Amino acid sequence: MVAGLALVWLAGCASTAPATHAPATPGPLHADAVEHQLRTHEQRWRGTPYRWGGTSRNGIDCSGFVMAAYRDLFGVALPRTTDAQAQTGRPVSRTAVQTGDLVFFRPSGKSRHVGIYLGNHEFAHASTSNGVMISRLDEPYWQGAYWTSRRVLPMPLAQTQSASSPTPARDLPAARRSGW
Repeated sequence: MVAGLALVWLAGCASTAPATHAPATPGPLHADAVEHQLRTHEQRWRGTPYRWGGTSRNGIDCSGFVMAAYRDLFGVALPRTTDAQAQTGRPVSRTAVQTGDLVFFRPSGKSRHVGIYLGNHEFAHASTSNGVMISRLDEPYWQGAYWTSRRVLPMPLAQTQSASSPTPARDLPAARRSGW
């Protein structure tokens, strides 16, 4: 029994479940509005501890946080697990990621992790060590663990001039030309 529980715990966000398909979302979304909604959602959940399989403010895992955000903010039903979420929507290159895109990581071994891109090289996620928080994609840890990105919301989002729009790599100082 203890061995079985240990295996479940080690699986983290990597568990699998049958894939479900997200329903179509309503008309065009504006990048600034999406970013504001996502940041507000993260603030409401900030500090909620990480709990594998969790879906409440008592504890939530990375895929549960992403699932709740898309459901509550956009009426989109995402699959429950990270692996299934990584099959949803369409692939997006690291250099084309936009606000609202899902970003996926392989931080160690077979584990998987997911967050939501906010713009300005930031993403919201449920961290195993700090709970719900915002991290930077251009941090060496996340750069090294990056796996893929997926677009679920109808894109491209209607753009308005925003300080959080992705900066093309060619406009970044040489030290930050890492693809983010």
